[in-house]
Amino acid sequence: MTSLDHPQLSGLGRNPAAPQDVLVRLAAHAAGRHGISLLRGRLADAVVEALLRHGDDTTAVGLHGDRLSAAMRRRIAEHPDPAIRDAYAQFVRDMVDCGVTMGIGDLEEAYGRPRTALVGAPSPALRAAVARAWYDRPLAVQVGLLADSDPQVRAAATERRQPGVPPEWRDRCLADPAVRVNVARYVPLTLDQFAQLMRSEDNKVHQSVARNPYLFAEMIARLLDIDDPLIRIAVAQSRHVDAETRERLHTLVEAERADGSVAADVALNWNVAEPDWLREAPLSERMTYLDCQYTIFRCVLASCRDLPDEAWHRLDNDPELMVRRAAARRPDTPPEVLERLVRAHGDVFHIRPLLVDHPNFPRHTLRTFIDETNPNVRYLALKDPELPVPALQQLATAAEPFLRRGVARHPNITEALLEQLLSDADPEVVDDAAANSTLRPTQMYQILTTADL
Repeated sequence: MTSLDHPQLSGLGRNPAAPQDVLVRLAAHAAGRHGISLLRGRLADAVVEALLRHGDDTTAVGLHGDRLSAAMRRRIAEHPDPAIRDAYAQFVRDMVDCGVTMGIGDLEEAYGRPRTALVGAPSPALRAAVARAWYDRPLAVQVGLLADSDPQVRAAATERRQPGVPPEWRDRCLADPAVRVNVARYVPLTLDQFAQLMRSEDNKVHQSVARNPYLFAEMIARLLDIDDPLIRIAVAQSRHVDAETRERLHTLVEAERADGSVAADVALNWNVAEPDWLREAPLSERMTYLDCQYTIFRCVLASCRDLPDEAWHRLDNDPELMVRRAAARRPDTPPEVLERLVRAHGDVFHIRPLLVDHPNFPRHTLRTFIDETNPNVRYLALKDPELPVPALQQLATAAEPFLRRGVARHPNITEALLEQLLSDADPEVVDDAAANSTLRPTQMYQILTTADL
């Protein structure tokens, strides 16, 4: 996180090219210590000593594991201040008590025991944390968690579809209020199990059942008239409803949304469920959804990889951007399709890999994006590691801070541009400039001198 008051120091602290003596001097300042906490790789012993000398237990939270040498791990383990000595372990314990998901490696390090022992720990909160973190646990361990005496542990063990619920445990889990909502979402149901769940007065149970991909046509028929927009949209995605029924359900929910229903708006715009069954359907059946009026079906269709050329042509020109982007992720997308899509709409940075990183993307065109009017598209010019300096200079004066930040991180930036951005009005731009590995040592020492470090 950028220090708003001292962004040069926080950025310099996470600069991978910062010499050891620079980091030692930075450790005397809170902003510098925070930057160092974000620095990847092992810290030199002298840097760790400086952090211990100037920091506190908050600083010590980041001093653990492979970031330290064996000597420094012993140094912390023997520290006279228990707050320093136990900082990392206490942080993890606090997160566990708050129900925050931690990595299984973090749990093993903090508690000093292997996962096979932690799963039987006296603390229910810790057992639940292990259940959330140990994704590939053996089935025998999963059965033990399903039988746990504490409901929060059983709930944590059933949040994900894997490692799943063995058939002989399904009746017990479906009758357990702690896990019923979780399990009803993904286990194959018998008609009796379905009927039992639908007798529940908990609408969340009904919503989970409606999202279950293994429902029979008879089950779907019994869900059709439930007055719940989330259930209606889930049913509308089923393979067991015809086009007329699907349209009727959507019309009902859209009318509810028009009347101000938040639940209807969520069902239509924020529902993450997909008709996954469509991916496994025969090609002839899938092709009938090429003209489906509901975007989610065309998106799923676009995620397939065996469609004929005519289908890809239609999907590449779909009226919905999300469909075109989904289609563009196939392995053999033509370069011109990728360029046209990105040039018109930019990329989506929370979905990896980026379209500009597609093997077929014509990366030689990236620098031409500098002349586009959309700033999100102009930003992609920075994906060219050899973007010419004039282009960097142009983007460094952009009104949008995120463009200037991109320049501040660029490997082809000049010393003069770095100096300019180190004085930028936006602290995040300054932080990124100070963190650029091309920053010269003379500039680093000047930052320290200015800060009286």
